[in-house]
Amino acid sequence: MPAPADGLLGTGMPRWLPRAMVLALVMVGLFQLADWAFHQLIDLFVMLLVAFFLSLALEPAVDRMAARGVRRGVGTFLVFVAVAVAVGGFLTALGTLLVDQVAKIAGDLPHLLDNLIHWINQTFHQDLSLDELQKKLLKDSGAIETYAQQAADNVWGVSSTLIGGLFQAFTVGLFTFYFTADGPRVRRTVCSLLPPAKQGEVLRAWEIALAKTGGYLYSRALLAVASALAHWVMFALLDLPYSAALAVWVGVMSQFVPTIGTYLAGALPVLVALTVEPVDALWVLAFVVVYQQIENYLLHPRITARTVDVHPAVAFGSVIAGAALLGAVGALIAIPAAATLQGFVGTYVRRYEVATDPRIDRGAQRRARRELRRKAARRLRRMVGAGVGPDGAAGGEGAGGRDAGRDSGHDSGHDAGRGGGPGRGGEE
Repeated sequence: MPAPADGLLGTGMPRWLPRAMVLALVMVGLFQLADWAFHQLIDLFVMLLVAFFLSLALEPAVDRMAARGVRRGVGTFLVFVAVAVAVGGFLTALGTLLVDQVAKIAGDLPHLLDNLIHWINQTFHQDLSLDELQKKLLKDSGAIETYAQQAADNVWGVSSTLIGGLFQAFTVGLFTFYFTADGPRVRRTVCSLLPPAKQGEVLRAWEIALAKTGGYLYSRALLAVASALAHWVMFALLDLPYSAALAVWVGVMSQFVPTIGTYLAGALPVLVALTVEPVDALWVLAFVVVYQQIENYLLHPRITARTVDVHPAVAFGSVIAGAALLGAVGALIAIPAAATLQGFVGTYVRRYEVATDPRIDRGAQRRARRELRRKAARRLRRMVGAGVGPDGAAGGEGAGGRDAGRDSGHDSGHDAGRGGGPGRGGEE
């Protein structure tokens, strides 16, 4: 029998093929394991991302206190206490308002049902009564029990979701505290993994993220305070119940909830005003719309000019992208992330001067011609206005009178010319 060829087994299979198959199976197994681990840890990665952005927002305040001699841990704790007090005050005011409105609606429910039944009877020519509705509800008690059981199950599900949310909030707060208190150490650890040529670039990008994220948060906080004060004055003038709580609601929701925050902020005070006086709801709606325009065109550009300036279209697109990627969390951190990316691109991307070209701005030449016509018209008006005398006489006649006076003064030496000063011709 002939000897087997080099590199082949007795069966004709290459010697490297079994090893390649084993290696491929190992690679597929490792990929499946990594994919499973990533999906299991994706919640942790999202919490770390949120904690990182929160630490970027809080670190400037901690840095200011550290510059004055306060330890970073103590400064971070004080900032956390201030944030917790603000959030607790907001939730307390909102909860008080919600409980009061629910109690008021429950107390007025029989009267509201009577009015509703009366309207249905008049509009649709029916003969309904509250007693018949009660009998039907009692007759369908089995369905009510089933609904109550489903509601109880839903309450259990909501309770477990609430507990999970509280645990996630605690986890995010813990990581945020560590990232903020140990900010210099975290940056030093990250830079120690990079060559010296790359460390400066990482630190520069980190500083841009700090400036943009902190600027976004502080500008929104200032706008929220201004909005809350303005709406509190308006609600107090209208004598709305819980005017301070409603004002805080409008200020916080309109500034920190992207895209739909303005509509959510204005809906609640309008509904509360409807329960008091329908005319007040119109006043509240008008004030919310007017203040929004004042904020967009007057307050917002001035406050964000020195902090973070993101074009509205960029902000809207970033919110949509963030919501598509990470849901509500992505929508919340989308704008500071977009501001950071914009600042990073503006720092590292080289820009060139663009020559004036009508193909870029097609209305530039038309605007230039219009401006030239305006300047010519203003120059003509100034020339015409300068030629009118104080008594309304034409400037040309006055000038002619002065010239005639000068001529007659030269001829006689004593008479004053018409329009000239007395004796001026004699002097000449």
